[in-house]
Amino acid sequence: MNALSLQEASTNLPYVIAETIKNSDETLIVSDEGAVIMIDKDYWEEIQETLCLLRDKKSLAALLDGHQQREQGLTPPGKTIDEVFNDLSN
Repeated sequence: MNALSLQEASTNLPYVIAETIKNSDETLIVSDEGAVIMIDKDYWEEIQETLCLLRDKKSLAALLDGHQQREQGLTPPGKTIDEVFNDLSN
């Protein structure tokens, strides 16, 4: 994670934005009022998607069950990519 003062960030804002996007890394911007984190929009959307899945008790239970089965050397039952997206190819 990169850390910058508000002055550094505002002086070099186009560069800070470009580097944050290019490196998919967080940039911490610190001011007297507090701090904020700048992250790439695509990365933010991935985080939101993950949080949504983790909030869904059924999805979380299925995820944990799948991990537990893999740890035991089992292949969790499921559908192939073709089965899941069958309606898109027609």
